[in-house]
Amino acid sequence: MEEAEKLYQSVLHVFPNNVRAQRGLAALSKPKKDETSQTPPQEVIGHLLALYNQGHLSAVVEQAKALTELYPEAFFVWNVLGAATKGLGRTADAASAFRRVSELNPTYAGGFNNLAITLQDRGKLDEAIVAYNKVLSIKPDYAEAYNNMGNALQDQGKLDEAIAAYNKALSIKPDYAEAYNNMGNALQDQGKLDEAIAAYNKALSIKPDYAEAYNNMGNALQDQFKLDEAIAAYEKTLSLKPDYADAYNNIGVTLKEQGKLDEAIAAYEKTLSLKPDHAAAYYNIGVTLKEQGKLDEAIAAYEKTLSLKPDHAAAYYNIGVTLQEQGKLDEAIAACEKALSLKPDHAAARAQCLHQMAHICDWSVIWAETSKITELGIIGKYVPPFSVLSLEDAPERHRLRSELYAREKLPQRLLPVTAKPSQKPERLRIGYFSADFHNHATMYLMAQIFTTHDKSLFEVFAYSYGPDKQDEMRKKLVSAVDVFNDVREMGIMQIVELARADNLDVAIDLKGFTQSTRLELFAYGLAPVQISYLGYPGTLGADFIHYIVADPVVIPNDKRQHYSEQVIYLPNTYQPTDNTRFISDKIFTRDDMGLPSHGFVFCCFNKNYKISPKEFDIWMRLLGRVESSVLWLFKSNKWAEQNLRREAEARGISAERLVFAEKVPQAEHLERQKLADLFLDTFNVNAHTTTSDALWAGLPVVTKLGEGFAARVAGSLLAAIGLPELITESEEAYEALALALATDPKQLGQIKAKLNRNRLTQPLFNSEMYTKHLEAGYHMAYDRYFHQQEWSDIVVPN
Repeated sequence: MEEAEKLYQSVLHVFPNNVRAQRGLAALSKPKKDETSQTPPQEVIGHLLALYNQGHLSAVVEQAKALTELYPEAFFVWNVLGAATKGLGRTADAASAFRRVSELNPTYAGGFNNLAITLQDRGKLDEAIVAYNKVLSIKPDYAEAYNNMGNALQDQGKLDEAIAAYNKALSIKPDYAEAYNNMGNALQDQGKLDEAIAAYNKALSIKPDYAEAYNNMGNALQDQFKLDEAIAAYEKTLSLKPDYADAYNNIGVTLKEQGKLDEAIAAYEKTLSLKPDHAAAYYNIGVTLKEQGKLDEAIAAYEKTLSLKPDHAAAYYNIGVTLQEQGKLDEAIAACEKALSLKPDHAAARAQCLHQMAHICDWSVIWAETSKITELGIIGKYVPPFSVLSLEDAPERHRLRSELYAREKLPQRLLPVTAKPSQKPERLRIGYFSADFHNHATMYLMAQIFTTHDKSLFEVFAYSYGPDKQDEMRKKLVSAVDVFNDVREMGIMQIVELARADNLDVAIDLKGFTQSTRLELFAYGLAPVQISYLGYPGTLGADFIHYIVADPVVIPNDKRQHYSEQVIYLPNTYQPTDNTRFISDKIFTRDDMGLPSHGFVFCCFNKNYKISPKEFDIWMRLLGRVESSVLWLFKSNKWAEQNLRREAEARGISAERLVFAEKVPQAEHLERQKLADLFLDTFNVNAHTTTSDALWAGLPVVTKLGEGFAARVAGSLLAAIGLPELITESEEAYEALALALATDPKQLGQIKAKLNRNRLTQPLFNSEMYTKHLEAGYHMAYDRYFHQQEWSDIVVPN
């Protein structure tokens, strides 16, 4: 027997996985009938441990299984079996083995601890915590169990309980560096960044070569936006552990925040050189490439992420957002639906999916999910507020969405305020921030403001983080302002430092939550007075925005509570206009536009996402009642055209009675509107710039006043041009007025004549007067700051 045992051990020394030798060795130790021992001989256990320590885990599992058959109550063998199967990633088998250990030796704290750790690895956190409590009932001074339980509680989001567990571990073992590090992570999750950094420093005072603690400290410093200090912490991590791939990835994230996009990508690539399957690095490369406008490359990076981690819902979501920017709306919707299939509670993906469905006028899902829309971005996770704006007219919920988004995505990081001047400046330094300083709706409306600003009272700065298209509107702006800054290549902090160095008195955001926004700039405090203006028709819900520019129609007194900002009430309308806008002298005919030579032409040149079944039902009834009439719409995309034609047919109207207008230069678009008879507005989001376009071109607009800012803009503009008779307050009144004007040429002729008289006599197109009112609002807002008064609503006199 002894010689046989030596031979088997010799075989296993050279061939650790030889199953016959494993079984033979186990058989040699089988007890004789008269033996009562329940444990294997010491030399067998020694060999098993030697195999384990040498990393021959498969061999350990085979031999341990054989031994458990011979010695079913040998808890130590079960424990080794659990450790080996866990090491092989077979956590279910490991949990079974550790359960057996605990059954065989209920007083063995280590067995319960091993079971708890394995359950935690399997995501069974409640069971793991029960097991940790069992450990501690056996061994109350087991510091490691308290630490591990803290980790499980932290994974559950029970951060206060986790911190209590770490403190208990530290009361038993004051030099427990890992517990301090883990406590730092929990404090960081709570947003207690200074306390987290103190915990990391305590861990490092005990264990100066603790690379993970330096890395985690870097994350906390990054959250504090102390970006240089964060990078220094990551570099310290790498000096201790040069192959720490996560540290390079974190450096990349920090460099991206600094606007150093190429350097960020280089850091991510270094991550991948160390760990080629680092899915997060590929994902971050995608985010950075998208910010650089390299959309195809960004999608390729996201797809690489998914090849490594097929359940990465955020990668599918970002692919959807990127495809949307490329105009591939059907693919964008499919990508967001995939994100939702992986993560049904991915609120942003649901909002994006519904928003893109609105763009293609696919109403089947949108209106089936009305109840979910009311909760979207309010209960649970935030969503981009603009994506839901057109889905419902509910200003109270729009405010809740904005506040949640601002709180989660735009935490205030206000830098030290500059000293208030002893005297009010003779010229206020005002800065406009936008991505749309080119041929864009914002500039079509604002061009005359920049031209007519009183330079004796204002020094005007423009900060452009959008494309440099070198078109007419951009050139006009550059020549009109005192200082033009192209900051598109700068990082957030570089722009903030530039703006603060310019000593702005008033900073004006022109984007809000619309595409290409950089609202986060304002979270640092660009100026003592910060204003939301024109770009976003609703509240931003952010404490760092002091004022919103509005008027009594878009924010009446009974809706005032739905806006977090103080309001600068302009006397006529909040929306600027340009009374020098050129209307093409090119002659268009109805035939040129595909319109019938005779018959009434209803039109709506709003983007298709604003159209819902509510107004479309009315429009189709109007076509049914007005003989030979057509509806002239803006052609946004091919899917919307197909869907709207199908929806018309479903309502008994020939698809041919819908005519879609191609995109043409702005001056020509203004001219061709003269071919239409009546503009029909949308409800949840009105025609905004498009109402101004229509009225400037002499085309009457029928609107319905809604509840929120976005649903009341056309009413504001019609009131400012002296045509309140075109403002209705219900769907029934809207339909009745449109039908009356379409069937009574005399009444419509009177409206058109009045519009033509009022265009240059009423306030709407008095650009110079509007600019003076806006400037008065800026001064009155600055006076509140200068005289240290509480922020309050401002009513600019007419």
